[in-house]
Amino acid sequence: MTYISNLEIYSNLFLKIILSIIMVYIAYKPPTAKTLLKQTLIFYLTSFLFGGVAFALIYVIKPQNIIMKNGLFLGTYPLKTIFFGAIIASIILITAFKIVKTKISKKDMYCNIEIYFNEKTVTTIAMVDTGNMLKEPITGKPVVVVEAEILKEILPKEILQNIEDIIGGEINEEIKKQYISRLKLIPYSSLGKQNGMLLGVKADKIKIKKQDEISEVDDVIIGIYTKSLAKKGEYRALIGIEMI
Repeated sequence: MTYISNLEIYSNLFLKIILSIIMVYIAYKPPTAKTLLKQTLIFYLTSFLFGGVAFALIYVIKPQNIIMKNGLFLGTYPLKTIFFGAIIASIILITAFKIVKTKISKKDMYCNIEIYFNEKTVTTIAMVDTGNMLKEPITGKPVVVVEAEILKEILPKEILQNIEDIIGGEINEEIKKQYISRLKLIPYSSLGKQNGMLLGVKADKIKIKKQDEISEVDDVIIGIYTKSLAKKGEYRALIGIEMI
């Protein structure tokens, strides 16, 4: 026997929407109302997709222990329907995401970022890189790759002038005393370099400004890149899409 409480929140459309917004806010803590609205919409679209696929499979499979009465399915929900429904819905979501990703406009590829380090700030243009999945291996914190030239305004020259030595384990006493807890080694692979190593510095925070939205991320690792990221200098940093 299944007992369903006759609570008003389950029958009132307005209360359902409010409950959904609360769930999304608790789960993701969006920084702005616009972001909250977008995430709530994605929540509904995903729910409708998974639910729709599952109901469609019921019509196709037609299990004998399920009957339809007054628009509701009654009976035992087959495990195989849940399993296949989840697989099909996931394939649809992944395919849709790949299609959307290829349609990203040039304007959506760039954003402004502000990097904060020891009460100093520098602003630059970053490219949103869907392939940038770099994380600091111990803490799992995301890595933003930034050209060393940009970081001269906020990082001490003792670090920037001795990057290769620090990566190799040669750290002078002054750097060790002041910054050793903020220095990280970031392994990476790219075309032409399978076992590269970046020197990373833990920033206080970064602010990401994209169109009319501003988001703030704490405890970000800045990967110092000693060369130019773009030939024409249209961007000076790379940021992962998961941070946007």
